[in-house]
Amino acid sequence: MDEPAANHALGPLGQPTHYTSGYDPALLFRVLRAEARARLAAEPWPLVGDDEWTAWEASWLDATGRPQVAVLRFGVPSTSPAIVESKSVKLYLTALNDVVFADADDYRRTVARDLAFATGGDVRVELIAPADATRLARVAPVGTCIDDAPLAPSRAGDPDAAVLATAGAEVDETLYTERFRSVCPVTGQPDYACIQVAYRGPRLDRGALLAYLLAYRHHPGFHEHCVERIALDVWRQCRPARLAVSARFTRRGGIDINPWRHAGEPMPAPPWAPTPTQ
Repeated sequence: MDEPAANHALGPLGQPTHYTSGYDPALLFRVLRAEARARLAAEPWPLVGDDEWTAWEASWLDATGRPQVAVLRFGVPSTSPAIVESKSVKLYLTALNDVVFADADDYRRTVARDLAFATGGDVRVELIAPADATRLARVAPVGTCIDDAPLAPSRAGDPDAAVLATAGAEVDETLYTERFRSVCPVTGQPDYACIQVAYRGPRLDRGALLAYLLAYRHHPGFHEHCVERIALDVWRQCRPARLAVSARFTRRGGIDINPWRHAGEPMPAPPWAPTPTQ
């Protein structure tokens, strides 16, 4: 294969949508992680984790030409050089709707290979039958909701890590907000998420954390980049012994993306992380 495209103009973002049929891995548009990380100026990079995707509208043809459908889940390690832009994933998967595969595993292996090539990482892929998709139902967040915490004063504009503060002795807790919003960096469409912050360290000031997270309301950023900025800001500003930041974004275009990052002492993956396929 040729080298996958990376950051050439805007790729499919902001462009008229033209759905095509046929196998075309070149539809996958990669965005290099290094560009966003360089702006955060973190050396050495302290965060590890995954980006967990659910594509609810996967379809292809079997060897007899009969349409098959499934929910496709995949995980991209944060160590991969690139992410794939979600609209391009939608276009790529839609183009496979009328492609014949020998069986479901042939389809899964093809998608895994193409995503691995586009991202440069070891991508884990799982297919789930529609009848089994009930196990993917969203569950209540774990921890303490901070949505009613008194808001700490903050400056208007871009999120400011200086707002973050600690207030008290060391604790081991998980805090979350269901009021997080950011915007697509090109289209300006809103992206909503539940953000969970699990940590052990000096107690976080809840009003300060909420004010910081709500400041993303008009911030242009891909899901993965927003989570990395949040995690890095809390890690630097509040100095916990361990930290995990996870985001469960609502579905858009039949796809949801749920990044998580952790630093310090090992932390468990969030419950929506897919099981690796052997």
